[in-house]
Amino acid sequence: MSETLQTTDVVTSDADLLSQTAIAVREAGSALRERFGEVVRYRTREELMRALAANDDTALDILRPRLTALRPEAGWVEDELDGGALPPGEWWVVDPAEGNVNHLHALPEWAVTATLVRENQPVLTVVHLPMTDETYTALTGAGAHLDGRPLRVSQTADLGLSIVATSQARPDEDEKVVRRVGSSITAMLFDALVVRAAVPATLHLLNVAAGRIDAFWQFAGARADLLPGALLVTEAGGQISDAEGRPWTTQSQSFLAAAPGVHAEAVSTLSR
Repeated sequence: MSETLQTTDVVTSDADLLSQTAIAVREAGSALRERFGEVVRYRTREELMRALAANDDTALDILRPRLTALRPEAGWVEDELDGGALPPGEWWVVDPAEGNVNHLHALPEWAVTATLVRENQPVLTVVHLPMTDETYTALTGAGAHLDGRPLRVSQTADLGLSIVATSQARPDEDEKVVRRVGSSITAMLFDALVVRAAVPATLHLLNVAAGRIDAFWQFAGARADLLPGALLVTEAGGQISDAEGRPWTTQSQSFLAAAPGVHAEAVSTLSR
């Protein structure tokens, strides 16, 4: 039996809203899956940017009307690269093709995400991986799940036994941020067991929530990169902060998500 999105009435329960959001996100993922295929080499950056935008539009044509029907009064974040605090109220923060550049290069590591933010706090999120047909969800106070199965972060208590990960925040990043990323990777290469560096950030954060990776950090970054994973990790029992161990907000200049047993060590390493 196929999933059906309810659009006749405004959904008021957050649990019901999460369920209906997941249907919309999976439908957008299916549309992008149909566009996935052979590698296309682009001769100019302008050509590449047009291809990225075409993927975004394919997903947004599905997501925008369906999510708006579910929450008509909620605002909509137009640019997934935006950061900082949002105005008061509810907002949909959507990344229609998280890992878009991977999609265009025939790499399977990409997703579709939608997060409802209420008074600058994520309250529910859906991350769908079309290539594996996996759907990660989180609802404030109700836990994080993978296709309905509860997620828990790692129990590792030694950074020296940990797999850690980071991600490039965005193309054309400020030179100081790029150099800080490089120095942090070097520091982690000394202190952690294995260091992974790849895009997109959300997929690393899914792995932290599932206990496969022990910590993830990033400097700078956009709301759409970090909010879905922040909620998933928190609801799976992990710790969220900035790289110095202070409370993280969308205005922070760094981000750290970790299993509680290695969070303090990760802060120490990143602060060197």
